[in-house]
Amino acid sequence: MNATAASEGPTRTSQPRVGLFVTCLVDIIRPSVGFAAVKLLEDAGCKVIVPSQTCCGQPAYNSGDRATAKTLALQAIEAFEDCDYVVAPSGSCGGMLVKHYPDLFAGEPDLAERAERFAEKSHELVSFLVDVLGVQKVAARYDGTVAYHDSCAGLRELGVKTQPRRLLAGVEGLTLVELDQAETCCGFGGLFAAKYGELSNAIVARKADDIRGAKADTVLAGDLGCLLNMVGKLQREGSAVKARHVAEILAGMADGPAIGESQKGPRQ
Repeated sequence: MNATAASEGPTRTSQPRVGLFVTCLVDIIRPSVGFAAVKLLEDAGCKVIVPSQTCCGQPAYNSGDRATAKTLALQAIEAFEDCDYVVAPSGSCGGMLVKHYPDLFAGEPDLAERAERFAEKSHELVSFLVDVLGVQKVAARYDGTVAYHDSCAGLRELGVKTQPRRLLAGVEGLTLVELDQAETCCGFGGLFAAKYGELSNAIVARKADDIRGAKADTVLAGDLGCLLNMVGKLQREGSAVKARHVAEILAGMADGPAIGESQKGPRQ
């Protein structure tokens, strides 16, 4: 697959060195998203490295455990020190890197400066392709009707909205339909779903209704946590709607089982 960069996009005299922040959920549950991210970045002309890494620290940060969050943040900052950019296939983890790392070290001059530099070079995957590299189109095909869910952190913290839709519009065979409530939370929220299960279920039930109402056969998003939550509810209610990470579609790597499916197909 070749990615076509915009003529007005950034001029690069050397191959940018991009560190892929894989994310915990991708690493443990859906590694294919990581491979899709690598393909997209390499096709856009990047040299991709995947340094040894661990959690971005978001669960600890959201729980008020700032000491653990700072320890994990420093590990990430050091691991990606020699990268031109840091890219995550997740608006949620991307938001942590960009918005909250600097907050963690406010008042600590040396560390604050390092955190700011790290944040400035960190990006969510699809926004990086479009806004930084100037990619206008990818050579991919997906035969189906898809709806895109705007994950809360990507939308509100990083401004990820038009970028995935712009690239999806160029995917051959794909029809993009809009959800009535595309920007409404799916109810996951990381620890929120674990701490407030009944409330989370009520929220995702409304999201499932919205997805079915759009008459899409596949729901897409840029955050695996949201996708797991939405497809879990859909499957429990007997829906045949599939869920995939947007990177898998854009990379032309959506021929395997969808999220929540085994090699034999949807769980019964």
